[in-house]
Amino acid sequence: MAVANQNQCLCLALIFVFGTSLVFQGSSRTLQSQDESSMHERHDQWMAQYGRVYKDLNEKAKRFKIFKENVAFIDSFNAANNKPYKLGLNQFADLTNEEFTASRNRFKGHMCSNTATTFKYENELVDCDVNGEDEGCEGGLMDDAFDFIQNNKGLTSEANYPYTGQDGTCNTNKESNHVATINGHEDVPANSEEALLKAVANQPVSVAIDASGSEFQSYSGGIFTGPCGTELDHGVTAVGYGVADDGTKYWLVKNSWGTTWGENGYIRMQRDVDAKEGLCGIAMQASYPTAK
Repeated sequence: MAVANQNQCLCLALIFVFGTSLVFQGSSRTLQSQDESSMHERHDQWMAQYGRVYKDLNEKAKRFKIFKENVAFIDSFNAANNKPYKLGLNQFADLTNEEFTASRNRFKGHMCSNTATTFKYENELVDCDVNGEDEGCEGGLMDDAFDFIQNNKGLTSEANYPYTGQDGTCNTNKESNHVATINGHEDVPANSEEALLKAVANQPVSVAIDASGSEFQSYSGGIFTGPCGTELDHGVTAVGYGVADDGTKYWLVKNSWGTTWGENGYIRMQRDVDAKEGLCGIAMQASYPTAK
């Protein structure tokens, strides 16, 4: 009789465990389904915010998967809270880092990046400065852009030749109406943040950086400290410098990816690092125009 009672208790225990397991699995699937539904809603909201339209459902599914992976990376990075900067969703959230690097970072330098030459009048450069290394939206060299401006006897205004960020045919009528001229350019001594500091104290300076990292892609604010290398692939403009409350020195850098990236289109990058090249190679290749 005792054995029968023990067997009965054992059966009841197994039924309880099995039933609890089924309830847990069901709850887990429900939570996963809710998380997936929430992520789809988040993706749809992001698409609406940035005007993203996909060609078909397969493309949307592919982009959603990448979006979800980027969200997980961003959330994990921010939760760790061990860097003086944060990441966030921006217009690049449905791109892999490889896609982002291939599509946005084309140093040789200035083209389709309306800040890297320190001028606002850049679509004239995109359309008209297409000789030698300069290839419109495919990239170009900052110093070559300065040479073009000098040889062209100046640039027209942004109002007269609006920036579109796309390759076009040079409008010679518009570009002949010059409003800004330079008489040359100066290269900042390479691999010296001190020399770069002296230059930035007087005017905005075109600099080349390595902007290929996933953290750079999703940067949303704070003082960026890396990681990044020195494979220069993007042209930006160093417009200032400062010191944070905790004593961290930084460069104030203007990017060309719109105000939804970074701090309203800017990034603060750590200054006075141990490497002579500067963080992300910011001190390796810098120049600025000299005006009349």
